[in-house]
Amino acid sequence: MAELKTKPNDQSVDDFLQALPDERKRRDSYVILEMMKRATGAQPRMWGGSMVGFGTRHYRYASGREGDWFVTGFSPRKQNLTLYLAYALDRYEALLKKLGKHKTGKGCLYINKLDDVDMSVLEELIAQTVEEQAGTTVKGR
Repeated sequence: MAELKTKPNDQSVDDFLQALPDERKRRDSYVILEMMKRATGAQPRMWGGSMVGFGTRHYRYASGREGDWFVTGFSPRKQNLTLYLAYALDRYEALLKKLGKHKTGKGCLYINKLDDVDMSVLEELIAQTVEEQAGTTVKGR
């Protein structure tokens, strides 16, 4: 079974965010950082070279594949802010309808800039997806 390449490391989250060339993306990243800290009660940690994760949880698929991943996290990508929230965001359809301009993937929320979304709805969405995972083993809280 292949081992995950993206793992937590000791790279500084602050150094990573400060190195972002886009001022707006840097500012938005710090806002998301604080929201995720509040939702998880965990300190941020770098995962790989470009993901900021909060807490850890163990997962196991029906196929037998298992591993550890962060409870929630984000990455300030070149095109957008990618938030890693839950495996099935369609369960949060009511909140997503109120959120504002965004796109979704399987478990990712893509936002161009925070000015495009309702911040209270975003914070609620983050909190609910973290709470949903409360039944999993969460380390780092």
